Amino acid sequence: MAVTAGATALAGASGRPAVGMLAVAAAVLAGQLSVGWHNDWLDAERDRTAQRGDKPLVGSDLRRATVGVSAATALLACVPLSFLSGWRAGTSHVVAVLLAWAYNARLKSTVWSWAPYAASFALLVSFVSLGGRGHPAPPWWLVVAAALLGVGAHMANVVPDLAADAATGVRGLPHRLGRTRSVAAATALLLTASAVVAFGPGHPGWTSIGLPLAAAVVGAGLVAYRRGREDLLFRASLVVALVDVAMLVSRGRQL
Repeated sequence: MAVTAGATALAGASGRPAVGMLAVAAAVLAGQLSVGWHNDWLDAERDRTAQRGDKPLVGSDLRRATVGVSAATALLACVPLSFLSGWRAGTSHVVAVLLAWAYNARLKSTVWSWAPYAASFALLVSFVSLGGRGHPAPPWWLVVAAALLGVGAHMANVVPDLAADAATGVRGLPHRLGRTRSVAAATALLLTASAVVAFGPGHPGWTSIGLPLAAAVVGAGLVAYRRGREDLLFRASLVVALVDVAMLVSRGRQL
């Protein structure tokens, strides 16, 4: 929901009419649902082994086949919904979603686990930009910020599950770095992404107020992490993403 809301807000800020914003929202939501359901379908046995009570297929009557069919249906819907924004934008978004599926299927267990996050977040802002009038490419600073934000979110998302993942054979980049370095990397990446959003276009003005706000959110996430609430660090990364989107929206047509 956070990714869908952010993409839709960016579409509106870049000048998309209401119909265009609706097309972005529908495509991104379908893509996000497909990725989440695909992950749950693939990891059903691993999640049971790790006793992941927060997962829908653990400790419920939901059938694995139902989740698999839902993931495939959402992916199929994502394709035409993405191409409502044009072939350039549609291609960007479909590739972003397929990379996320590749992460679920294989890449999350390799040293390249960060790459799908970096590429998919960058392609997501490309989807929004290329679907606008004249199909403009996104500015460099927006692509860089999105990629940094994606990798930071990846690091923060994996931290609570490091032990369970290690027990079930998942060995992505955060697992190789270890808990302390992954948390440090997540913090640095999220704050750098916010700094790029604030200063990348030049003349940050009042919009740069989002940078200390993002830093405060990350700080709160770190405090929660040290008190044993590791899941809140990832939630902090989502809030930072929304703060960055708010800074971007305030720039309007600079997108």
